[in-house]
Amino acid sequence: MFRSLRNQIEYLIVLGKDKLTSKQFIFLSAVLVGISAALAVIVLKSFAHWVFVAATYINTTLKLSFMNSLLPIIGILLTVFVVKKVLGGTIDKGTSQILYAVAKKAGIIPKKQMYAQIVTSSLTVGLGGSAGLESPIVITGAAFGSNYAQRYHLDYRERTLLIGCGVAAGIAAAFNAPIAGVLFAIEVLLVDVSISAFTPIMIAAATGALVSAVVLDESILLNFKQQQTFNYHNIPYYILLGVFTGIISVYYSRNFQRTEHFFSRLRLTPYKKALVGATLLAAIIFVFPTLFGEGYESIKTLSESNPGQLLENTLFSDFRHSPLALLLFVGAAMLLKAFATGLTLGSGGNGGNFAPSLFLGSYAGFFFSKALNLTGLTKLPVSNFTMVGMAGILAGLFHAPLTAIFLIAEITGGYDLMIPLLMVSSISYAISKKFEKHSLDVKNLAKKGHAFTSNKDTNILSTLETEKIIQTDYLTIAPDENLEQLVDLISHSNQVVFAVVNKDNELLGLVYFNDIREIIFSNFKVKYTQVHEIMSKPAAIVSPTDSMETVMNKFESSKKAFLPVLKNGKYFGFISKSEALEAYREKLQSLIIE
Repeated sequence: MFRSLRNQIEYLIVLGKDKLTSKQFIFLSAVLVGISAALAVIVLKSFAHWVFVAATYINTTLKLSFMNSLLPIIGILLTVFVVKKVLGGTIDKGTSQILYAVAKKAGIIPKKQMYAQIVTSSLTVGLGGSAGLESPIVITGAAFGSNYAQRYHLDYRERTLLIGCGVAAGIAAAFNAPIAGVLFAIEVLLVDVSISAFTPIMIAAATGALVSAVVLDESILLNFKQQQTFNYHNIPYYILLGVFTGIISVYYSRNFQRTEHFFSRLRLTPYKKALVGATLLAAIIFVFPTLFGEGYESIKTLSESNPGQLLENTLFSDFRHSPLALLLFVGAAMLLKAFATGLTLGSGGNGGNFAPSLFLGSYAGFFFSKALNLTGLTKLPVSNFTMVGMAGILAGLFHAPLTAIFLIAEITGGYDLMIPLLMVSSISYAISKKFEKHSLDVKNLAKKGHAFTSNKDTNILSTLETEKIIQTDYLTIAPDENLEQLVDLISHSNQVVFAVVNKDNELLGLVYFNDIREIIFSNFKVKYTQVHEIMSKPAAIVSPTDSMETVMNKFESSKKAFLPVLKNGKYFGFISKSEALEAYREKLQSLIIE
């Protein structure tokens, strides 16, 4: 029955492609990709929610508080098992892989990503791992868009557009926030899209949000109904909150990556690594149960009138009526979130940093405002600062202030907080950008030379492989040869530059034809001058592992048309600026044709 239904749907899609214009077919495709992404959201969110409900019931009714710590261990171990036995031993994490696929792989995302992220993140986060489901949702939506485009033979531009549709629909469905979905797709992932791309992305986001709103219970989604009015007298405090969330963003980014990298360097089997990391995570969750799973329920609790409920069923339940105890608990959980998420993902679990950024932001906003209120110097609306803090951290971590502003505006049910959202997000983003050049998910790509920006030239250069442009057939000369030998080489080749190398093929210098033009017409100088006397040091050296952007910067700074290439410390060949520009032109032309 399922196969018959699938065949009917595919028949209708093929018929639609044949009968509709290309623009109409893209609109239809945007709807279908949006529905697919929304269904993935429904599966993930429902599973995570019901596990949380079950764990809460066990903890409160059966008084088995250790279950909150045991479940994440089970979840991470199961995730590692699935990755090893079902997914070929590896799984890509983080939304940066979408950037990489668009820029380096022509928008091709493996088929397994249509289900791999759902399965692994549901096990990790659904069973209590301290991470988020939004990044897996985004990757799944992007995979739906990419594989749909491949199946129906759409070109590179349409494939990229449908990836954006899947991303927008995923975020829109996860928060019932279509505007934020569109902005996230454009601001974070597809930074170089035309105006015409907005319509299908908006259609996909609206579709995802609609399906999610119809099927998912509202209590499962992160939303707020209570908020206090904005008081312009609090503007100085919102400015300080922007500074505070910017600093906390940098703190989280660096400590999360330190923790994750620490585990990546451990020489342990995957199961041992998972057990060590999950056990440490379990210990943290035992003391701070709010770090269990996505943490959205605790965010709602903080924004409500009785945030002391957060301490119920914890080791500190006797202090739940103490404002100072609550403040210290929130502050400690805020600082530990980076390590909890780093342990979750570093030990082998799968998830993302979107939900942790909202968790961290709400805790930062609450801590900031509550601390000031306890001093007696002011009376700030704690719920407003709790919600606005989420925008500050989201903008700081993902370098996406517009997404942060409109996401919080949508999930709070209005735009009454627009002014503080604008202020806090922009300040936090500016501070984070000052200390962290790249957003959290892009930092690893940047270290590998694969960071992508809104600069189209940089993005195209990043798709070119330096090693394929290197010319290794250039003639070389020894340093103790006289110029007669060099003149002979010049007369039998088209080279204008020669590498001077020793017996071990080590580069000693360069001889440019233009530099010796006058000398070669003097028979005396040609006969009695040795190469080492007229060679010059290279203005710059290229490695085959350099990115093309790095190579082009070296051409620009050296003012040379040819640069020598060293591989493992030995002379390897030359790279020509004209060849690099020709490769760039061909790549640009291929994208236009597609």
